[in-house]
Formats: sequence, structure tokens, C-alpha cells
Amino acid sequence: MLAVVIPYYKIKFFEECLESLATQTNNNFTVYIGDDASPDDPQPLIEKFRNSLNISYKKFQENIGGKSLVSHWDRCLELTGDEKWIMILGDDDYLGPQVVERFYQELPVFEDLSNIVRFGTVTIDESSQALSGKYEHPVWETAPDSYFRRFTQQTRSSLSEYIFKRSAYEKFGFYNYPLGWFSDNKAWLDFAENKKIYSINEAIVFIRSSALNISGRTDNEKLKTEGQLQFYDHLVTDRLNLFKKEERLKLIRYYEDRLRENKRLSYIKLISLLFLYGKNYEKEEFKKFIKRSIKNLFIYKNE
Repeated sequence: MLAVVIPYYKIKFFEECLESLATQTNNNFTVYIGDDASPDDPQPLIEKFRNSLNISYKKFQENIGGKSLVSHWDRCLELTGDEKWIMILGDDDYLGPQVVERFYQELPVFEDLSNIVRFGTVTIDESSQALSGKYEHPVWETAPDSYFRRFTQQTRSSLSEYIFKRSAYEKFGFYNYPLGWFSDNKAWLDFAENKKIYSINEAIVFIRSSALNISGRTDNEKLKTEGQLQFYDHLVTDRLNLFKKEERLKLIRYYEDRLRENKRLSYIKLISLLFLYGKNYEKEEFKKFIKRSIKNLFIYKNE
């Protein structure tokens, strides 16, 4: 019924990840580990947990996560069987002891009504010390409302805290943004299929903040920016209708500002933004955009 997929590369926190799975109060799940040609062999650790976990391990000969993290997720997901529900768990994150149990306890409530389940989260540092309190969510929430709360920094979100239906993944897949940055955000908007996300706040997923992972590293900012810009391009082009008008205007303005900040506000982008502001017309916002655009055109002319 449940597949826990771990795209493995880093060994430093991996034992804590596996330990959290071995100590689940319900062990009705299979762990699939896809080794992205890591220089650190995880098999001694995996053998340590063979008697307490149902583990399937595959070492890939080529590292592709460094080029396309989503492609690595995809080949790890191909390792799974016919489980209806899937969790992708980071190799440095870990689960509280009742995550799987609470999932099965509440399955009858959401199984036919939702494609996505999420849990409460606590962010932790490299020493597994809490960096935050517990993040909780509305029990039922639309994917656009969930994303907009994240956009306005009222909450946080990461891949490990979600369980999703295989059928939704097979229909939409994860979009291959650079570093997988914002790929999960797009997925939840797609996978939801206009159904609400169901939250189980009583069980916790612990999310690692570390200089070793993509989120914590600072040498990949250009790729993160590229992933973000591609996501917002898709959002304002294909998914803006999911949001309320005042939210749409804030999302459009944020996209415009990010394009300007990164010197990507071309004539074509200005025309596209003009169309978006016009379609979501609000007098003052439209006037401000025209003024900003004139200023931009003047700058282009003198460069």
C-alpha cells in the first residue's frame, strides 16, 4: 500500500533516516533505496536494518542527480512495486515514530477525497537539534491555498513531508526544473487535481537544514534562481486561474520583480506581463506596471 522511496547520495545522516523507519509503530511499507552512484557505500548500514525493514536496494552506475535531480527521483520511483501511495524521503530527513501508523489510521477519511497527504514538520540542524517549532496546516486545504501560504511565508514545504497517489504521479510526473527546485511545488498543484490536501498534524517529519543539502548550499544560487523563474513562468502561464484575483496580482508582481532583478525582463516578457495585468485588471496596479515598464524601456534604450 505504501512505498517509501529514498534517493540516496549522502551517508552522513542516513543511519538516522533508516532508524526512524525501523522504529515506526506500523511497519506496513516497503523501503526502496536508489543509490545515485554515491562514493559512500550505504550497504553496511542497509544490512544493519535488513531484519527490521523490508528494503529493496539498487545502486545505479551513473550519477545523474548532479545533472537532473528529478531524473534521479524518476528512476528511483521505477524501483517501486504496485503500491498505491508513495513518499519520497530525503536521505538526511527522518520520520517521527507514528507517521506510518497515523497514515493508515486516517486512510479511510481521505483515500477517496485526496491525492496528497502531508504531515506536521520540524526543521532540524546537522546535530538534529530543532530549528523551529512544529509547522501545522489546515486539515483540509486546497493546493493553491497551501502554496500561497508558503509564498507569503506563513509556512514552509519540502518533498519529504508528503505522501501522494501513484496515479497522480503517473499522470503528471515531476517537472524537471534545475536542481528539482520548485519541482515539488508544481507537483502538488498538478497532483491535487482540484482535490484538497489532507494534513495529519499529529505525526511529524523532521526536515534537515544542512550545508550538505541543496537547500542549505550557497554555491548553487544561479541554478536555484533558474528553477524558480521557470516555475513562476509556468505558474503565471498555466495555473494562475487557480488563485484568487488579489493573489494572482501578487504572484504576477513577484514574477515581474524576479525577472527584473535577474535582468530577464525582455520586451517579450513585458508584453506577456501587460497581458496578465490587463486580464487581472486592477486600476492602480495596472498604472504602476505601465510606469515601471516605461522606465524599463528607457533603460533598454540607453544600454
